Amino acid sequence: MCMFGGSRVTLQKLKVAGTNLYARAHGDAQYLVYSMNVSAPEPVAMVLPLPVPPRSGEGAVRFIDLSGYPKFFVDVNEAFPPLYAPAAKSRGSRSSGPLKTTLRVHEAGDFVASFVPSLDDFDRLDARFRLDAEVWDALPRYADWGFAVFQLKDLAAPSGWRRIFGLKPKTIHPMAMEFPRRDPSRLFFPTVHVHDGVVHEQGDFDHNLFWQSDTRDGFFGLVSDVASTTVDVARTQGMVDGAQPFHREMLFGRRANVDHWLVEGAVRAE
Repeated sequence: MCMFGGSRVTLQKLKVAGTNLYARAHGDAQYLVYSMNVSAPEPVAMVLPLPVPPRSGEGAVRFIDLSGYPKFFVDVNEAFPPLYAPAAKSRGSRSSGPLKTTLRVHEAGDFVASFVPSLDDFDRLDARFRLDAEVWDALPRYADWGFAVFQLKDLAAPSGWRRIFGLKPKTIHPMAMEFPRRDPSRLFFPTVHVHDGVVHEQGDFDHNLFWQSDTRDGFFGLVSDVASTTVDVARTQGMVDGAQPFHREMLFGRRANVDHWLVEGAVRAE
């Protein structure tokens, strides 16, 4: 899961589950694909911290529209042998300097996306979707990171039977991007949870982490057939190597609320 911006009332009713992430190195850059099931009574914004080199410019992140391949993670999962898994105050408001230009908005299927180069640039984002300063104070590791912000569409308030029986979770088509890495030896998975405007020490995980590498090391069920067996590689726009298998790490249950990294072939919580 990830960090969400929106009104306190909206965040209290937010429900997120079934998170899938895919990562692959591309030279000194990284591909990242993210998908989840989400329900909310009104639009929210999802914030993904990105470990880009300090002072990266606004054009550092390339957003990739995968609306034409909504079943990306379904196809990725099908490449694996069957395996049963266990169930499972805004920072920008302090600025008193000259007015800044609005951040560039990218259309990406069901989302509008922006790259926020630094914490101080959040005052260029719609005020409704900023996170309180207390959130960033509790996450000092992000002090010099950049941030991908996705405003999710079509999450309007329910009516009729949906108002009575509750919101139906919506499967969000994969969000995808390419960003420069400050450490080219590692791949990054954004897994910190901030769903109610507060940073908790523990979080409820329901994640599948996927990646590609040059090795086939791993246990049965955690390494797939080569990607082209089940994935339409052309529709991934270069993000998937059809000749390589996928690797998978499943994170379920109550865990430390931290990000995860792929380091020397192993997933580590940091």
